[in-house]
Amino acid sequence: MKNKRRILANADIAEIVLAPPRGHQHLRATIKLHSGEEIILQEATVANLVRAYVGIKTHPKRRSYRLIGRELTEAEMKKGFAAWQLLEKESGTGS
Repeated sequence: MKNKRRILANADIAEIVLAPPRGHQHLRATIKLHSGEEIILQEATVANLVRAYVGIKTHPKRRSYRLIGRELTEAEMKKGFAAWQLLEKESGTGS
C-alpha cells in the first residue's frame, strides 16, 4: 500500500451491512466502497469506535479519545474476552 492514510467520505461508500456472518454470533460491519473494495470490521472494533465516539459527543469538555492496541496477560484478561484489546490512553479534554 503506497498511501498509508485514507479518508472515507459518505460519497465513497456504496453500502454498509451490519450482521453476523452465517454460522457466527458476533456482528461484522462490511463497508462496500464504490471502488469495489470492502472493509470488514469485527464487532469489538465497531464497539470500541462507538464507545469513543459517544464518549466525545456526550462529554462536556472531552475533544479526543485514543485507544491503543495491546495484548493482555492472563492475569489482566477478563473471562471470555480476547487477549488483544484496544485500551484507552489518556487524552486531553481541550478547551
